[in-house]
Amino acid sequence: MTNMSLRYIRFLLVIALSAGIFQVASGSTRLTIVHAAVDNASRHNFEDALGSIQEMPGIELIRLTLDDLTDDGVTRLLLAAAPAGGPLRLAAAGGTIGTIGPIAILYPDIGEPYRSVFSKIIEGIEEKAQTRVSSYAVGNNFNAQAISSELKRQDIRVVIALGRNGLRAASALDKEIGVVVGGVVSVMDAEMHSNAVLSLAPDPALLFARLKLLSPKTQRIFVVFEPRQNGWLIRLAKDAARNQGIELVALEATDLKGALGLYQSIFATADAKRDALWLPQDSATVDESLVLPLVLQESWAKGMPVFSSNVSHVKRGALFALYPNNMELGRNLATSALGMTSGNSTTRGVLPLRDVLTAFNTRTASHLGLSPASAQQQGFDLLFPER
Repeated sequence: MTNMSLRYIRFLLVIALSAGIFQVASGSTRLTIVHAAVDNASRHNFEDALGSIQEMPGIELIRLTLDDLTDDGVTRLLLAAAPAGGPLRLAAAGGTIGTIGPIAILYPDIGEPYRSVFSKIIEGIEEKAQTRVSSYAVGNNFNAQAISSELKRQDIRVVIALGRNGLRAASALDKEIGVVVGGVVSVMDAEMHSNAVLSLAPDPALLFARLKLLSPKTQRIFVVFEPRQNGWLIRLAKDAARNQGIELVALEATDLKGALGLYQSIFATADAKRDALWLPQDSATVDESLVLPLVLQESWAKGMPVFSSNVSHVKRGALFALYPNNMELGRNLATSALGMTSGNSTTRGVLPLRDVLTAFNTRTASHLGLSPASAQQQGFDLLFPER
């Protein structure tokens, strides 16, 4: 490290001090120096430069090498330098490079078993966020103005909206507040704006890959869907099927009556040796009282695999389903929110769920000619029938 470099370090530090960066409530200033490894020839000059800085009144010096930056603990260390509850400003040669501000979570005020699901997602958010997180339960008759006023008072610029109530409340906020949405299967175009949505709908690529492992003979997949709810998901599914050498037959239905007719047609013509049926999360085409009993009865009689995006279907006889890993989902929501609050670009639009667990029905597998013993070795998280 040259003398010119050392003078440049002093110059940057003077700039940081003048800007008040890392100034804490007590009036003292914490400075974090991030530097490359120093060779022996330059170590004396480097230590001399840092020593003169540390002797300045009211300066607390924190030293990190570039290798340290891979540790999540560094982020916590830097956050400790910020005022309580306030944003953290990071300084570099070019000036301020980012701000990590507080985050709010709007989640449904709802009873069990759904409350526990949202609690787990929130736990994941709080673990990953590493900044102040405020949570607000939102009932059906929420006061949008009161919520907006409270968020302004807290100087919150980014909100994580969970569930339908959280999304409704977030949609009523000022447009300058960034929104990351989770805990919903899909959103309508009118609700999208410029939000980032992490859907509860499992990624079709993961579903199809799991199916091919369990049933390598499968060459064609049928699915019945309502286009307003799941048009975005079917577009992804078509690409996923093509990439895995599977033919996807996607049939549109706008109501339950139309869906029932399509299911009956599928089972009348399907070949159990090469076909399978996928049940997405779709309120118009997958009904628990009419569609599901029909589908499971026909699939059992024909020996045709049925897999689902709903874990409860596996308990009733579907071969397998992918369902959310709620802690990981919370962590990913926090990552998206942090990217938004720090001014970094973040993905907009709807993204499918990739943080998944797998439920598997051993009785159905045995009936279809699969080996339950070998299936259990494939990392399933939930097995039915329950023992």
